[in-house]
Amino acid sequence: MSVEIKVPSLGESVTEATIGQWFKKVGDRVEADEPLVELETDKVTLEVNAPASGVLTDILAEEGADVEVGALLGVIGEGQGAAAAKPAEAPKKAEAPKPAPAAAPAAEKILSPAARKAAGDAGIDAGSVEGTGRDGRVMKDDVQRAAAAQPAAPVQPAAAAQPAAAPAAKAAQPAGERETRVRMTKLRRRIAERLKDAQNTAAILTTYNEVDMSQVMALRNRYKDGFEKKHGVKLGFMSFFVKAAIAGLKEYPAVNAQIDGDELIYKNHYDIGVAVGTEQGLVVPVVRDADQLSFAGVEATINALGVKARDGKLTMEELTGGTFTISNGGVYGSLMSSPILNPPQSGILGMHKIQERPMAEKGQVVIRPMMYLALSYDHRIIDGKEAVSFLVRVKECIENPERLLFDL
Repeated sequence: MSVEIKVPSLGESVTEATIGQWFKKVGDRVEADEPLVELETDKVTLEVNAPASGVLTDILAEEGADVEVGALLGVIGEGQGAAAAKPAEAPKKAEAPKPAPAAAPAAEKILSPAARKAAGDAGIDAGSVEGTGRDGRVMKDDVQRAAAAQPAAPVQPAAAAQPAAAPAAKAAQPAGERETRVRMTKLRRRIAERLKDAQNTAAILTTYNEVDMSQVMALRNRYKDGFEKKHGVKLGFMSFFVKAAIAGLKEYPAVNAQIDGDELIYKNHYDIGVAVGTEQGLVVPVVRDADQLSFAGVEATINALGVKARDGKLTMEELTGGTFTISNGGVYGSLMSSPILNPPQSGILGMHKIQERPMAEKGQVVIRPMMYLALSYDHRIIDGKEAVSFLVRVKECIENPERLLFDL
């Protein structure tokens, strides 16, 4: 009896997905609930598990294909499959002189079909490629990056042997070496669309300020060991900025509002999106009711969401409904930037690199750890005075963190 594999419900307002990669090929043995295929939506990447045990007899949607909810992806039939035959064949492979050990690393890395094909086309050993996918899985992009890097080594000797080697190298050079063309993932396409829509729709303006991080750094250094020992999570700077932003949002509610047609919606809750960079692109998981969480609660939630983001396990619920966003470009070394709004939100706070700079203080030049802050906002709903005042409020809370503790 055969069992159909179909595209599951993808969440509210999501009706289509793209086949990212198949983890099995036709003829392979599969077990119930084993991941079979990865789907990319415009919000998350998710896995479709096998509905039953058996043999994968058909793949009806190839990698890169767009499929709708309920579409047929493949069929599982009865039988033992290729996996069951492996124990019998294993002794023969083991007796062969050294090819079997070379194949093992690639198998351990869970080489995707697309990556396997790309490795064959490029003529490289997929087992030597470092995988960036979930559980160390070797992705097609990993193989392409390795293939693009590989020619750099042989090119130098070829140039040195100009009479004979140079023409041979030129003749053998594949067309794809100088540039690599890959299809945009559905997530990347959606990110591009949303960012462009934000620029086309909202009247985006950015105001800047700088904050002295001395007091927060001193407070953190003083309590970080005890904090981690008690709560099991590290005390970072993000919890201070989340709390400081909430203090500002409560005082200037327009920054926490959004436009819906000809109406303004003022949010009386504080769901803070925290931008996280992943291999697939930028995602913004949401810390729900952040105003009701302690510093430890904020840090623990951000850490958990960050791990899920990097593993591609965020749910649709965790990515929607934010009222305000914080983006920390400083972790990548950014000194200054103008963040783009995350629609339909009306404000986004950009954090940046902490850098020691000479500052004038009471007629003296002193060295202080400074950070530039940027608030991008929708000028249609937020006036300049409100935006600047909000950012000053954040600055005050960071420079005097006691304000956060005593709600001042």
